[in-house]
Formats: sequence, C-alpha cells, structure tokens
Amino acid sequence: SLFATRLRLDDMLPIAAALDDVGYGSLECWGGATFDACIRFLGEDPWVRLRELKKAMPKTPLQMLLRGQNLLGYRHYADDVVERFVERAVKNGMDVFRVFDAMNDPRNMKAALQAVRSHGAHAQGTLSYTTSPAHT
Repeated sequence: SLFATRLRLDDMLPIAAALDDVGYGSLECWGGATFDACIRFLGEDPWVRLRELKKAMPKTPLQMLLRGQNLLGYRHYADDVVERFVERAVKNGMDVFRVFDAMNDPRNMKAALQAVRSHGAHAQGTLSYTTSPAHT
C-alpha cells in the first residue's frame, strides 16, 4: 500500500536503484488508491511518478492494480476511455496490469485486458474473494 498510499515520490527514489538490483519479477507501484492519493493528498502528478519510477528502475517491470472498466475510479468508463488510459499507462512505463472487477464479472474486465494485450503489456485477470468466516 506504499504506507497507506502516502509515501511521496521523493521518499521512494533514493531506494529505487537498490530495489531494481534485487531482481523482482515486478513491483506494484501504481493504480488503485495510489493514483487518487497522489492528486488528493500529496499534490503529486501520478503520471510523473510513473515515469520517474520507470526511469529509476529500468530493469524491473512495474505493476499496477486496475479496476477493470472502472479503471482507477468508482464508476464505469466507456471502452475508448479504457483503451486510451491503458495506452498512456504503457507509454509512460507500466508493464504489468493486474485487472479485477469487484463483482467478478468478466465483462467488466474484457476491455481492459484486451487493451493491455494490444499494447504489448502483461495482462493478469484476477478474482476477488475472501476466506473470512463471516463470509463463507
């Protein structure tokens, strides 16, 4: 969660080269609430964050969480908006997209997964579930 989404880019960059040398399969650093927190709480541009992290960690694939048709928000967006967002994310340095839908409806993940693949990035379709005793 990058310390509850409040870790600033300037706090991340000093350790980025060391993380890049570890050899991780990928590092999740963007998407979900981090995009909103950059704007709302940190006064940072999330697109600048992505570009700077990619520049600082060129060997490590960067990963994000994408809410399917909702992208990073809480409502559905048109397919062309999903396509354009994914295109820009790939161009700015995103490599791996972990795509989910809170209702596990594959129709809400289809446009995002197709866009990720069409732009040559790695697509991961996921399921949401819990093992909570109150919900099983």
